[in-house]
Order: sequence, then C-alpha cells, then structure tokens
Amino acid sequence: MPSPVQHSPSASSPAAVPAAPPTSRAPIASRAPNRIPESVPASPSTTALLLARMSLAERVGQLFMVGAPAAGDGRQTLPLLRQFHVGSVVLTGRSSLGVEATAHTTAVLQSEARSTSSVGLPLLIATDQEGGMVQVLGGPGFSSLPSALQQGATPVDSLRAQAQAWGFELHAAGVNVDLAPVLDVVPDSGAMSNAPIGAFDRQFGQDPANVAEHGLAFIRSMENAGVSPTIKHFPGLGRVNGNPDNSSAVTDDVTSRHDAYLMPFAAAIRAGAPIVMVSTATYRLLDPNSPAAFSRTIVTGILRGDLSFTGLVISDDLGRAVQVRGWSPGERAVDFISAGGDLVLTVEPKVVPEMIAAVISKAQGDPVFRAQVDTAALRVLSAKRARGLFS
Repeated sequence: MPSPVQHSPSASSPAAVPAAPPTSRAPIASRAPNRIPESVPASPSTTALLLARMSLAERVGQLFMVGAPAAGDGRQTLPLLRQFHVGSVVLTGRSSLGVEATAHTTAVLQSEARSTSSVGLPLLIATDQEGGMVQVLGGPGFSSLPSALQQGATPVDSLRAQAQAWGFELHAAGVNVDLAPVLDVVPDSGAMSNAPIGAFDRQFGQDPANVAEHGLAFIRSMENAGVSPTIKHFPGLGRVNGNPDNSSAVTDDVTSRHDAYLMPFAAAIRAGAPIVMVSTATYRLLDPNSPAAFSRTIVTGILRGDLSFTGLVISDDLGRAVQVRGWSPGERAVDFISAGGDLVLTVEPKVVPEMIAAVISKAQGDPVFRAQVDTAALRVLSAKRARGLFS
C-alpha cells in the first residue's frame, strides 16, 4: 500500500472468519521475542495506566491509521482526530514540498492529536518511502530513492548507509513510521506478470535469502534513524497476478504454511521488526475463505503463532482497495480486528466514521471482541512508547 496504480470499481464476496488452527506445528522460525529499542522513555506499566484512563471511543480511535494528503492541508483528516480520536496518520499521494514543509504538516497533525486527546497521545505518522515508483515524499531535503530491485543489487553495507540517511530525512520531516520494506519474493520468471510488486520493481529480488539480507539492512537502518520500519505484505504478494488495490478476487494458489518464501518475514521478525502489514489477497492453501487481513488462521495462527510475532499488525488499505469492496467499511474493520489485527489502515478518510461506529458497537455487545480491542490498543500504545513518542 499504495501501489503506483489507480483504483477502479469492482467487488468481491464476504466470507466468515474461521477459527484459528492449533499452533503446535513446527514453526518456520525459532520462537524469539521481538527486541524493543533500549531507549524508551515510558515503561510498559505506564502504557497500561494510559490505557486504563482512556474511554472506549479513545481506545478504538487508536486502532486507525487514516490517509492525509502529503501535499495537502489535512482538512479531511483533522476533524477525524478531533471527533474520533484517530491515533495514526499515513501521508498519501505524492509531494515535492521537501523536508521543511512536511515537518510543518506533521507538527500540525501532532499538535492537534495531543490537544484533543484526554491523555495527550501522540500520532504514529507513516508514509510509503520504498524507492523507485513508490516514494511519497520528495523535494528539498529528500533523496531520490532507487527501486527496491536496485537496492537488492547493492552491497549490504552500502544499502545500510543509504537507508539510514533516508531514515534521518523522514525523521527530520516528522515521519516516525515507514511502510517499507517490501519482503515479498517475486520469482524472476513471473516478475512482469506480478502486478502489485514485480511490475514496479518493488522487490529486493527473487531469492529469499537475498531479500532477507537486504530487508534486514533496511530495517536496522530505519530503526537507527528513529523510524519504525514495516515489513510487508505478509504472507507475500510475489506470486499473484492481480493487484488488490484495483482488482478483486486476487488469489495466491501456491503459498503454503511453511513456504520458503516466508523466510524473509521470519528472519525480520526474529531480528525484531516492530510492524507487519498483512495483505488483502486470499491464500488458497492457507485460508481459502477469507482475505489474509480477515483471516484468523493467517494473522493469529501463522503470524502470531508460528512466527511468534508480538508487535503491531497493520492492514493493507481497507478504504479504497477493490479487493475488499464486497465488505462494508464497518465489516472490514471488525473482521480485521477479530482476526487479530491491531491497526486498520484506510487511505480514504470518508469511511472512518462508519468503521469506528461498527467497532464500538461490536465491542459494546461482545466481551471477547472488546478484549481484542483493548489488546490491540495496548499494542498501539506500546509501539508509540517503543518509538520514543512519550515524554
């Protein structure tokens, strides 16, 4: 999210979310807890106290990341911070305004969020700064990033230095989350027919080991620069033909539960990657009944179970993506959280009121779902704490 392609109308069919399978199968990776950066200015107990002081509406607001134009004034987004307590923003579109102007935009957003929150909560502010055709922020102070395919052919030490510089640029602009790197592996023979990734050179390469090595270099450099990286699009979009942004019924027919192409994700999680983005494609061998973002089998059973991921799970776009048009906006948000997700991403601000109303209504009538909301809100607060946003 987002791809360099425009969205077009379509629809798909909703399906029930299956129960999570047993997680006693041999894991893909050794079970190791995520590493939290050493310098954190608030303790986990402080984070729990913050959660205890928040109303249900404030907790639900923390579960949303909403689009704001990178080159705009945020008029659609600011009211959502005030009225619905939205806790995260993603800068979308394309901007050539540069670091200084972007820093002004993010400062306005942060000030609004802190002033309207009863506990003064800061925002996670994200963007897609991958490289090549997927680079939202440009202009004075921002580098022109090579494509991920070019990055994957760069010596690791060089990539590490370059990515750290890119991270410092984002940090200076007030961006604290990069929705990168892409860890999808694209077979060389199918690169051009792979609409979401290969067609735009968004992959580090076709070898899982090379993708993992260069992905880890990117991840560590972003962390060193004070920006949280996001590995995506779990469990991989490298072997589909359609693009979930502008196509429906996008299905992966080959990825299995212990697939070699999951190795880059497993390696990144072992190394402490803080955020994982889950795709909206359907994986026939994993859960043929639900897109990954709505699948408890994939989010809770495989990502949290097999791979022992304890960090923040974010969805791919649930606002405009054609792949999820068959679900109402409220169903999309509820199904993602029910599957075990934490942060609903929508590049379309207009659907936020309906999404939040659905989540609140479900939480008020379903104690199990309410507990999931509280758990997800605590993970969001913990991600903000780990990023050093609490003072």
